[in-house]
This record gives sequence, C-alpha cells and structure tokens, in this order.
Amino acid sequence: MPLRLYNTLTRQKEFFAPLDPANVRLYACGPTVYDHLHIGNGRMLIVFDVLFRLLRREYGENNVTYVRNITDVDDKINARAAERGVDIRVLTDEMTKVFHEDAKALGCLAPTVEPRATDHIAEMIALIEKLIAKGHAYVAEGHVLFDVPSMAAYGKLSKRPLDEMIAGARVEVAPYKRGPMDFVLWKPSSPGEPGWVSPWGRGRPGWHIECSAMSWKHLGEVFDIHGGGIDLLFPHHENEMAQSCSAFGHDVMANVWMHNGFLQVEGEKMSKSLGNFVTIHELLHTDKFGGRSWPGEVLRLAILRTHYRQPIDFTVKALEEAEATCGEWFLATRNFPDDAKVPESVLQPVLDDLNTPAALAAMHGLFARSRHNNREAASQLKAALELLGIRIRTKNFERLLLGIAAITAATEAPDTAAMSAVVEEDLETRKRIRRDYLQKIGLSESEVAALITAREAARKNKNWAESDRIRVELDAMGVALKDNKDGTTTWEVKR
Repeated sequence: MPLRLYNTLTRQKEFFAPLDPANVRLYACGPTVYDHLHIGNGRMLIVFDVLFRLLRREYGENNVTYVRNITDVDDKINARAAERGVDIRVLTDEMTKVFHEDAKALGCLAPTVEPRATDHIAEMIALIEKLIAKGHAYVAEGHVLFDVPSMAAYGKLSKRPLDEMIAGARVEVAPYKRGPMDFVLWKPSSPGEPGWVSPWGRGRPGWHIECSAMSWKHLGEVFDIHGGGIDLLFPHHENEMAQSCSAFGHDVMANVWMHNGFLQVEGEKMSKSLGNFVTIHELLHTDKFGGRSWPGEVLRLAILRTHYRQPIDFTVKALEEAEATCGEWFLATRNFPDDAKVPESVLQPVLDDLNTPAALAAMHGLFARSRHNNREAASQLKAALELLGIRIRTKNFERLLLGIAAITAATEAPDTAAMSAVVEEDLETRKRIRRDYLQKIGLSESEVAALITAREAARKNKNWAESDRIRVELDAMGVALKDNKDGTTTWEVKR
C-alpha cells in the first residue's frame, strides 16, 4: 500500500508523491527555547519522528531531509533573559541542551538539519526585500509589515472567515498598520534588546518570517511536507504560507500540511492556572505526575496509542498501561536480533496516515503469538517497535516489570523465572557501573543512601521544596533517582 497522508490544505487523505524521491523534504516547527517544553510539544516531536522514520524506510535513509528549527529570538526569550540577567544566547543554549535531552529520551532521531533562527537573519532580510519589491510588504515607522489584502488567497490553509482570523490572530492595533490583519516581518529593537542591522534600521525579525526563511534555505521554495501542532495552523502556518508564496510566486509552500491534535491532561486543558501543566523534563525526572517519574519509551507509547490528528487525554492510567505493555514487550523481544521485517499487519496502518493505534493493536497480536514460543512473531514485534521508535532500554526494565503485574494478575502469571534472570543480569551490570562511578568522584554509597533517606522523609512530610532540593543535589553529583509506585526509591548513575 502506498503512503497516504491527511493534507490540512485540502482536508482529505491523499496518496503521497514526493517532488523528488531522491530527496524527500520535511519541515516541522521546532521549539522556542526559553523554557522547558511541555508534553504537548513532546507529542509533536514524536509524531513527526514516526513520519521521519517511515519516510526513511520507504525512500531510503539518505534520501530524506528533515528540518526541525530552533526559534532562538523571540519576545518571550528576550523577557526571560532580561529577568535572569543573561544574554539571550546563554539562555537559548541552555534550553536547547535540555530540549535535545528530552527529545532523545522520547526516542526521537536527530533531524537532518536543525537551523537556528539567529543564524539566518540574512535570509530573513532577503526574503523581506523580495516581499517589499513585489508589493506584498511595506515599511512603516521602522517596522516592515506584510500587506494581507495583497494576497487574494490568504486564509486558504486555515479556511477561517475574516472575523475569526482577526480574533485568532490577536492582532495588534497600531496606527502605522494599513489593515488590521497585517502582521510584522521586522520590528525595531531598543538599545537593550537583541537586534541586527537591516535596511530598515537596527531590529529583529517577526516570528513567522523565521520559518519561511529557514525552510527556503534548507528545503527550497516549494517542498513536500510541512508539519506542526494544530495550534500553529493559524496564524503561524497561514502567515508562513502567505510570505513564501508571495515572495516566490508559487501557489503552495509545501504540497502537504500535517497537524497533530491538542493534548489535555486528565480530561482538562493543560494550563499553569489549573496546576496540571507538566513538562517533558518533569515527567522524566520528577514525581510531579502520578507521584513518580516515567521512562521516555513509556511516554512515547502512551502518545502513540491515540491517532495523531485526534485530541489526546494524557492520564496516569494511560502511562501505567503503557508501562506494563513496554515491560511485556521487552521481555518477549530482548533475545532476538534486529533482522526481521516489519509485518504487513503493522506496516499497512502506519502507511495509512500514521494510524499508530491500529498498528499497536496488530503488535498486541504479535505479542500474544510470541507467548506460545513463536519466534517469528517475537522478531516481527521487535521490528515493529523499531519502526515506531519504541526502543525499550535495559536500564528501565526493572521498573517496567512492576507494571506487568497490573495486566497479568487477572489472567496468568508472567514467566517469573525469565524475569528474575533478566533482572539479576541487569542489576549486576548496574552495580558495577555505580561502584566505578562513585569511586571516580569520591562518593560513597552510604552518602547517597543518607541523602535518599532524607528526601524520603521530606516527601513523607510533604516538604516538596526540600525533596526537590535533594534531588537536584544528587542530580548534580550524577545520581539519577527513580521513584517506584510502592514508595521506594532506586538510583543509578547517569550515563
């Protein structure tokens, strides 16, 4: 079955035909690096990582160019850097490093190219000059603005009525604007703000022009797929397309536009005011959600259980179920080589607009067959896991075993002999690594144990500030804590 993708531009599934099968080009809007990313951002990363893996499988690893940008100049970045009293590059370098760690923990491959906005100011200026020359942009009081009425097709991506677009864009009322929908391409910078020399004075780019410039630089005037979260559809993606099409004279910027759905937490929209705002970093390293931290592969599987275009309800129960599944699948596949083919029962749903829930249902069938000593089914399950980017790490296996009982207690007992052998083998390896590391940094296991005991006492007394302080102290020593559901805490050195 050929690959089919839902195209937001046409509002229908279409068979995918790349402009050049030898260079399939994909762009996804990356993070604005001023703070930790929330799990909704993580969903976007996972969805387009699955697409990247699928395109590489279909067209060849060297025939796909995946560009995922870094927005490192933005008013939010300026405000946070000023608040901390540091240069924006210090802040964005720090947050980019955290972002990379989060993406890796979620099982995401590195993109082919990861451009930073501040490295593409020249391209942004050149693009703005094209728009001015063609009558699609104008200069007013040190600003350069896109003239929305100059593009007759504006709105064809989001398909919103004008009044909805005005409301959704949260337009700024300014006397220098010709029309209410006109948006900023370049704006002046005050002496205390980051800025670059331009034909219109010292200033900085608007958000939308950044992605148009970076995609043009690395993928060309027209490319195959542009992706991002549904929250970016308007105004960001609409404005990107308006800029690029107007500058280069094409009807489209990308042939296919893909958007993943919203994420809510325990049935409610995620927001800081509700106290349910949770970052990827917190899920991986703290006990904020569900009283414990979660392995990256568990987060990934929990996300993929819902079709990417549908809204997802991110719950503790879903994570517990995903963890139990990861534990079982690891046990079933750990002794098999990576040489099996992905079975059609898994591949076909993924080719049908990334239908990962249907693919996972087929994988549950493979697991059921593998429990009857079906080596082929176990090998195929391992290949399917690789296609979806779910690589279950041995260091997380002891924790994953805790979840197996949740789905086996009501049916039949797991293979406890096999599990015990795996755990013993893994524990010995980890003990050796811990001993070597602690000896290297001059720290004793008793000192680590004392800090863990103090932290457990703080947690018991609901002194979360002290609990977090001790965790940070241990983390700085290179010691990663893992809180189990039964209330105990294990630890390992970070590798």
